[in-house]
Amino acid sequence: MHDVPNSIEQSLAGLSKAEWKSEIARIAEEAGMFQPLGKRHCATFIDEQSTLIVTFESMEGIRTLSPTAHPLGWDMVKALGWSHLCIMSDGDTWFRDPTIYAFFDQLIDDGFFEDFERVIFYGAGPCGYAAAAYSVASPGATVVAIQPQATLDPRVTEWDDRFVEMRRTSFTDRYGYAPDMLDAADHAFVLYDPSEQLDAMHSALFYRKNVTRLRMNNMGGALQTALIEMKILYRLLATAGLGHLDTDSFARMYRARRDYVPYLRNIMNRLDREERPVLNAVLCRAVTEMRSAPKFRRKLDLLEARAAEGEFTIPAPRR
Repeated sequence: MHDVPNSIEQSLAGLSKAEWKSEIARIAEEAGMFQPLGKRHCATFIDEQSTLIVTFESMEGIRTLSPTAHPLGWDMVKALGWSHLCIMSDGDTWFRDPTIYAFFDQLIDDGFFEDFERVIFYGAGPCGYAAAAYSVASPGATVVAIQPQATLDPRVTEWDDRFVEMRRTSFTDRYGYAPDMLDAADHAFVLYDPSEQLDAMHSALFYRKNVTRLRMNNMGGALQTALIEMKILYRLLATAGLGHLDTDSFARMYRARRDYVPYLRNIMNRLDREERPVLNAVLCRAVTEMRSAPKFRRKLDLLEARAAEGEFTIPAPRR
């Protein structure tokens, strides 16, 4: 642990949204800076060591995902002593607001990012889009984007029908097309599940020499939550902050999925859909040997009953 302002140790869980926003502003002003950015956005800054993490987060996401209702970057401040700039949105806005453009323009003019030895931009979903798009403000930064959209311009991504309410929002003006904004980055990492078709199609648009696409097969549509629950998101960001993140280091961290029940359940359901009962029985047996898992036990009992009737043969367990 590093010496950090006492104010960011205070839990904000359980507060009403209005109380929470007021406390975030108070704590940020005590620890560094708080700045409203129009009606639906604000920025907080905590000035600590020479590594800066820039996170894009929604207020709803912060209050849902963090036990203390703190921005994700505050945990990096507390654990590693990093500096932290957080851009928050009230709802999913993709941070398409001229006030935010002007804010980053001012940071560039002030040489803000030049004061740090290493800069990491992070976000997930709409926030992942913003992390990639605004990273152009800090040439040489590292970007970690989970399930980012490349753009919601219907002329490019008319196949994405999830966010039709955003189709009148401009994604063609400043800080617009996220993949192009990565040209100045040192390296970017895009995390996605190939089985989530629309996410995979967006990830393909990020194909660049300085972009590594990290696949999280069979993990589903809530990758940030999964990474938090597997306790590897902060390790991933810390590794990126050291400049050591690559496909090999991610693969080692991602082994945690072997003990992650939602992932194992996704595999079981997929084998069901693909009608592969033998592999499913082997999976269910392995899971029930590791832990108490009633759903896997029930599935194994059903498969063993079918095997007893001669439908297929389940291999004997290895000893």
